[in-house]
Amino acid sequence: MNILDATISRPRILGILCAISAVLLGIAYMAIAGAPMRYPGVNVGALCIGLAILALPDFIIAAGQRWTDGANIAMAGALLVTALLGVEVDGAARWVFLGGLAIQPSLILMPVMLVAFSRNRSVLATTSIVTAAVAMALQPDRAMAGMLTLCLGALAVMRPDRHVGVALAASVTSFAATLVRADTLPAVPFVDQILYSSFNVHAVAGLAVLCGMALLLVPAIIGWNRDGTDRTIYVAFGAVWFAAILAAALGNYPTPVVGYGGSAIIGYVLSLLALPRLSDAHAGPAGSSCGTMNGPPSNTHLFIALG
Repeated sequence: MNILDATISRPRILGILCAISAVLLGIAYMAIAGAPMRYPGVNVGALCIGLAILALPDFIIAAGQRWTDGANIAMAGALLVTALLGVEVDGAARWVFLGGLAIQPSLILMPVMLVAFSRNRSVLATTSIVTAAVAMALQPDRAMAGMLTLCLGALAVMRPDRHVGVALAASVTSFAATLVRADTLPAVPFVDQILYSSFNVHAVAGLAVLCGMALLLVPAIIGWNRDGTDRTIYVAFGAVWFAAILAAALGNYPTPVVGYGGSAIIGYVLSLLALPRLSDAHAGPAGSSCGTMNGPPSNTHLFIALG
């Protein structure tokens, strides 16, 4: 029970467990559905890459506002370059090829940008979100433009300010632009529409997909209930991944984490970086010995126990 309580009180650790479990459920679905052998390997490799980045020392991740703003601008620039120079399929330029694999930068970068924006709002952060909105309109990517709109709309309700207002206006415009242009991309096996096709394979495969997608929202739900101080962050995290799930259910868009493809897996793990290290419920005097939300708590003992 102490391990369970310590895990729940650390949103990043909880998110890691949810990510690992969702990837394993996705592999179970692919095994039942007869996916090519390399598909599970790609997903596991993406999970390892994401966890390796997440394991960066805390002083690098918390290097300050200047580092955060610079990272946001760099990520927004990468999305814009993808829209202008990325691989185009049926009029959509959403991908880059690395080592023979198709990578969707928006699924990797957009979630962490939005969750980070919920924590730190500045002129440069707002500029990066507006640039990302322009990139989604140019690609076009209706699913990611919808993610922008849903997340920023939730932030506008929770904690409105001029930065959110400007970013929301840009995201709504971007989403409207994607609605004007037809999205004719067909469904890709083991990637799109698997929420429905998995049940045609076997009920167990369908349940694996459903449970895997539900796990993605667990850190947001538990964080909302346990950490009243940082609810805005958990709302942003939940809105981002709910939007990804909703897009996968409504159109031919990648099913996050449980479907084949490493972009959403890396994106999910990276978005955990923007969550508090320790929930507010354990950040008081009782939790001072192992760190506060703003300080780097030692999780070594917890990792060993979980291992």
